[in-house]
Amino acid sequence: MTGDESATGGDRTDRGTPTTAEEAAFEAGIKFGSLYHQFAGTPLSPESADSLETAMEEAIENQPYCEDVQVAIREDALAAAIADAGADYVELTGSLVDVSMTIAYEDATVYTSMAMQDGYPLMRIDSVERPGEE
Repeated sequence: MTGDESATGGDRTDRGTPTTAEEAAFEAGIKFGSLYHQFAGTPLSPESADSLETAMEEAIENQPYCEDVQVAIREDALAAAIADAGADYVELTGSLVDVSMTIAYEDATVYTSMAMQDGYPLMRIDSVERPGEE
C-alpha cells in the first residue's frame, strides 16, 4: 500500500487526483465559506429571522452540487443577544445559527453541519456516502 492509499482509503489514482468524496468535501467547504462570510454581520431581529433563514438557504442552494441547505436561527440565542445589546436587532454571528448541508458530487454525497463548539462556529463533515461502500 502506498502513502496515498492509506490516507484516502485506497481510491486515489497514481497522479494524486482527488477522489469524488474529497471533491464533494471541497465543495462543502466552498459553500460554508460563502454562506458564513456572505451573511455574517447581517442585521437580524426576531421579525427578520425567518426571511433571513430562507434567503441563506436559497442563496447557497444556487451553487453547483448543493442538494439541500437547512439554516436555523437559534431563537433563544437571538433573544439573549438582543437583550444584552439593549437594541432591537443584532448582527448575525455563528453563535446564532445552526446549518446543515448536503453536497452531491458524482457518486459521493457529503453531509455537513455547523454548530457552536467551545465558543466557535465549527463547520464539519458529518458523513460521506458512496454507492457500493459500507
